[in-house]
Amino acid sequence: MAEAAPGPALWVESGGSGSPALLLLHGLGANATVWEALRPLLARHWRGRWLAPDLRGHGRSSHGVTYSLGAHAADVAALLDQGEEVVVLGHSMGGAIAMALASQWFGVAVRQVIAFGVKLVWTAEEVAKAQELARAPARWFAGRAEAIERYLRVAGLAGLVAPDSAAAAIGVVEAGGRFRLAADPRNAAVVGVPIENVIAAMRAPLRLAAGARDPMVTLEQMRRFDPAAVFLEGLGHNPHVEAPERLWRLVEAALG
Repeated sequence: MAEAAPGPALWVESGGSGSPALLLLHGLGANATVWEALRPLLARHWRGRWLAPDLRGHGRSSHGVTYSLGAHAADVAALLDQGEEVVVLGHSMGGAIAMALASQWFGVAVRQVIAFGVKLVWTAEEVAKAQELARAPARWFAGRAEAIERYLRVAGLAGLVAPDSAAAAIGVVEAGGRFRLAADPRNAAVVGVPIENVIAAMRAPLRLAAGARDPMVTLEQMRRFDPAAVFLEGLGHNPHVEAPERLWRLVEAALG
């Protein structure tokens, strides 16, 4: 089921019923369609409800005035019931938002955070480039196909999602006969937050993972924060799209 949620003006896809809730948070530039391949597994194995929002300034959700991990965490906290127990599965930026949500600063009872593909170390050059992108206006394209190609590349989905699919089309919007990415480039402002500070504030267990071919993070970096962190051999930055069954086994192992 998909619906426009009240309150924070986030588009939310959801299913199941009961507790605990499973909150699925996508990465920078993507949207909730990246979880489509995982849904059959949720239907078979998850006993509670699940929610997969398009984060603020992504996909079908409205744009914000400013962006930060805390602002995104507050948005998704508003989707949950007071005191509702939740497990958070977050990819890349979504994993960092999951960590912030587990601080207890947002009134959410996070039971477990499972974060994969999270970039833990940023160079000064990378942060400067991201801040420059956040200040730049949205780029417009003359044709839909060109815009979709750019979206898939930015979201790390090139070669994983068909350009002519409905999921790819959600990554772009049309206005006046021109096309741009649905994701607000100002979201790049979240880049570079010292992740050790975010993790230090967590009040829930953390499991870290990444595809072994993911260039954004190393096993050594992850094990600094989670000694049991794991690499998923043969996979890249988007294991939830590449091999959802393997990612789900990781989730079940983390939850015991």
